[in-house]
Amino acid sequence: MNMVVITGSAHKKGTSACLADNFIKGAEEAGYEVYRFDAAFKKVHPCLGCNHCYKSGEGCVFKDDMEELNPRLIEADAVVFVSPIYYYNINSQIKSVIDRFYANDQKLHGGKKTALLTTMADDVMKSADAADLWLKNCAEFLNWEIVGTVNAKNSLTREDIEKSDYPQQAYELGKKF
Repeated sequence: MNMVVITGSAHKKGTSACLADNFIKGAEEAGYEVYRFDAAFKKVHPCLGCNHCYKSGEGCVFKDDMEELNPRLIEADAVVFVSPIYYYNINSQIKSVIDRFYANDQKLHGGKKTALLTTMADDVMKSADAADLWLKNCAEFLNWEIVGTVNAKNSLTREDIEKSDYPQQAYELGKKF
């Protein structure tokens, strides 16, 4: 079984990385082969909405690191998103990747499992509401099954998150797949 984990944080040892690492450990123990795509360290142009991919059938006009990710996305049994919450939603690095799903829209429909793991500095759970709604809408559109979410509040630093049970929740969600 193949899984793609897409992360958005630019902090290699940050709170989102902590969740991703623990989630991946659980998923690998559950039998998944995991490919991790750290969007903040990849070259991904934002979608222009030019429709070249649909009109030509040749894919996106941009030749960037999405070419590395796309075949793995199409073949994956599961696609998981890990993002810090910036201003009440997933961050722009991961959003740029997601917008580029458009070029493979039909190939991504149906049969996949998904999950969302987020980190936020505050303790207001509604901070992740927009991200949770995005996942729900995206999964409904693509006919994917949501396995779960982990929304880690009060997680400004690595120390904060390591003192919480969120890493364990991420691990258990990975095992649940």
